[in-house]
Amino acid sequence: MAAQGVADIAASLPLVSAMRDDPWLYPIVETAHIVGFSVLVGAVAMFDLRVLGFGRELPVRTLARYLLPWSVGSLLLIVPTGLLMFATQPLDLLGNRAFQLKLALLATAGLNALLFHTGPYRSADAWHTEAPGRAKFHAALSILLWIAVIACGRLLAYV
Repeated sequence: MAAQGVADIAASLPLVSAMRDDPWLYPIVETAHIVGFSVLVGAVAMFDLRVLGFGRELPVRTLARYLLPWSVGSLLLIVPTGLLMFATQPLDLLGNRAFQLKLALLATAGLNALLFHTGPYRSADAWHTEAPGRAKFHAALSILLWIAVIACGRLLAYV
């Protein structure tokens, strides 16, 4: 019952109605979402690859200073565009297993990042040649999670 009420409110928003009615608006919002997601995943992948040992001549903290702001900034594009796309068909998406899995994977990726930044990353200044195993675990898991999120996002069009 509550999901239906939220769906009705979302469906009644003028921008959401316009996205359903205008043949160009939804693809424009989706393109913005994909661009933002590309920036996020690209920055995260570059950082994770460094933690895994690629580009060792570049200190981890130095790379983080350049890439992490891009990751955070991309969320300013991804979140609103994702919410707009969701609002065009909330009940369909909530019942879609690929969407449910995508949300679970996003939450897991966020938790993984939190555990990395509050755990092994705190000692990153001491990683002169190689990150510790725990940091590498988080980096490898991050890459796998984001690949799975991408796959689920693509599956939404087919399931």
